[in-house]
Amino acid sequence: MCGILAVFGCLDASQAKRARVLELSRRLRHRGPDWSGLYQSGNSFLAHQRLAIVDPASGDQPLYNEDRQIVATVNGEIYNHEKLREQLNSHKFHTGSDCEIVAHLYEDYGEEFVNMLDGMFSFVLLDTRDQSFIAARDAFGITPLYIGWGLDGSVWFASEMKALHVDCERFESFPPGHIYSSKQGGLRRWYNPPWYSESLIPSTPYDPLVLRRAFEKAVIKRLMTDVPFGVLLSGGLDSSLVAAVAARHLAATKAAKQWGEQLHSFCVGLQGSPDLKAAKEVAEYLGTVHHEFHFTVQDGIDAIEDVIYHVETYDVTTIRASTPMFLMSRKIKSLGVKMVLSGEGSDEIFGGYLYFHKAPNKQEFHQETCRKIKALHMYDCLRANKSTSAWGVEARVPFLDKEFINVAMDIDPEWKMVKADIGRIEKWVLRKAFDDEKNPYLPKHILYRQKEQFSDGVGYSWIDGLKSHAAEHVTDTMLGNAKYIFPHNTPTTKEAYYYRMIFERFYPQNAARLTVPGGPSVACSTAKAVEWDAGWSANLDPSGRAALGVHASAYQESKNSVAANGNVDMLRKMSSKMETVGAPQVVINC
Repeated sequence: MCGILAVFGCLDASQAKRARVLELSRRLRHRGPDWSGLYQSGNSFLAHQRLAIVDPASGDQPLYNEDRQIVATVNGEIYNHEKLREQLNSHKFHTGSDCEIVAHLYEDYGEEFVNMLDGMFSFVLLDTRDQSFIAARDAFGITPLYIGWGLDGSVWFASEMKALHVDCERFESFPPGHIYSSKQGGLRRWYNPPWYSESLIPSTPYDPLVLRRAFEKAVIKRLMTDVPFGVLLSGGLDSSLVAAVAARHLAATKAAKQWGEQLHSFCVGLQGSPDLKAAKEVAEYLGTVHHEFHFTVQDGIDAIEDVIYHVETYDVTTIRASTPMFLMSRKIKSLGVKMVLSGEGSDEIFGGYLYFHKAPNKQEFHQETCRKIKALHMYDCLRANKSTSAWGVEARVPFLDKEFINVAMDIDPEWKMVKADIGRIEKWVLRKAFDDEKNPYLPKHILYRQKEQFSDGVGYSWIDGLKSHAAEHVTDTMLGNAKYIFPHNTPTTKEAYYYRMIFERFYPQNAARLTVPGGPSVACSTAKAVEWDAGWSANLDPSGRAALGVHASAYQESKNSVAANGNVDMLRKMSSKMETVGAPQVVINC
């Protein structure tokens, strides 16, 4: 990942202003430690901090068209850049960078070229012919981007809030799937898939082979790299499938010729955690070079302030999950690895979070998946990107491939729903798609392992330790007065209060606190889905163990609620059935 900063229309175009832009851009150097660049045209500035993944030798930014009248600074990867270059055969390219395509596409197609891009990206482009500019963000917000406004009338864009929050009077998160145009005077949405409206319920029958091929294609295209890479492997379904597909197809890629045919995998956890055990088993099955990293609860607690500074949130579940990922990324970078594949997005697409067990019907199920995908940029995408970018590592997420999501979100949601009576657990359609008896992708019990949220899977004592630590630093009186100190998104637990205090120290502006989502949640649900079970409103916690009556290791202090709202024994029997009998023989009559 790279770091971008752009400023347009400021009153001051002096050397002092240039020095200030450079100073602010350096706050993003962790994202791009390999090279720095700055372009100035009058009172317009485009700065870039580069993490060199494709064409490390000549792809420094900003990037230009042939006559250098179009200037672009880009963060991300354009996976179809070679195909797009073929369409632009009249153009002369100066680098092998996948991002150079942005300047040339704009020259031929204008602002409408954004939908041609297949990848994850945030970019800002200046057309010096008329001093107009555009900025755009990928469909799901995999890469971060913020927009801000100065008192002098200037417009700012930055990969992270820390580069603009002091100099802007107002700023906010740039919405995913949108483009900002100075010519048209504002934002408009360029990404408009059928599922976005939420009201249209898809009816396409489930075809496991179509889903499997779409995902394999998504993984393969993300093996585009000129630097050492690997996969994040928790041993859960999503990361294990990413690793399985990557390992199966690696030998045929250009990357294998440069870096070898054996995949490297990485896992982090407390000693004895569920993820470490499962990841080791998957790694042995796939034959990866496996790297297992351990941390203690105290290691994590000591890193919390750094995590909040880098990830720029006070959301509880994001901080819980970001901390182990932050620690692991530092270890990964120390091994010389600059890019990893990761499994974010699957739970949102397929309803993998355990609270989806309580979805009342397929309409509600589908609409919740739509809401979850739209919110990814505030949660898992933010975590995965900023936790890794803090150490100059790039995370790529195959599940958030536009073509794959088109396939997955077009499936009749009746197939995605949990149906215990016929052995269909969460994400059954994805598990079934890769349940190949002749050429297995994964061991059966891994393929049907119950969902563990990352902050739970690294070790249950991690969250328990965080709660205990927060209780030592936040008094009952402090929490009681929280609504006066923090009237917006008022923290309701000592853990949330503790994180909020740290966040406000780094980012005290009101605009900063407004970038963080809020509202009730159970096991990572939206506020709307909390209504699915009356018992959940009394147990609002983002951990998967808060899904009382669903998670096999649900919080013990709510035993009565478990008895009232679910049947853990039924879930255990259902999971056992899936592991011993297997899914291929399950017949669904729809």
